[in-house]
Amino acid sequence: MKQIEVQIMGQSYLLGCPDGGEAQLRDAVERVDAAMCKIRDAGKVKARDRIAVLASLNLAFDLAAQEATAKAAPPAEPAPAPAPVDDGAVDPKAAQLIHKLDQALAGDGHLL
Repeated sequence: MKQIEVQIMGQSYLLGCPDGGEAQLRDAVERVDAAMCKIRDAGKVKARDRIAVLASLNLAFDLAAQEATAKAAPPAEPAPAPAPVDDGAVDPKAAQLIHKLDQALAGDGHLL
């Protein structure tokens, strides 16, 4: 595991990154930064924590919509079998993203 420095809304964050995952993490950071800047630039919300929550909800909604569309469309190829999920368990990818967001936001002692 290595650490990389990223910028989200002009704020620097040092994030843990698994080996080989830097491109994927940077892509996720770009998406979060773009979503947060869009909300900030709209001028209706000023608090960083509220911007982060709204951006997270927007990204999660978009992801759910994409997953629903993918399930509704007939697959071009047989899809791989889904990983088993325990009742009440959080999707591992979502949990990992939430954990990374928590790490990133934990370093910002003054979110308001």
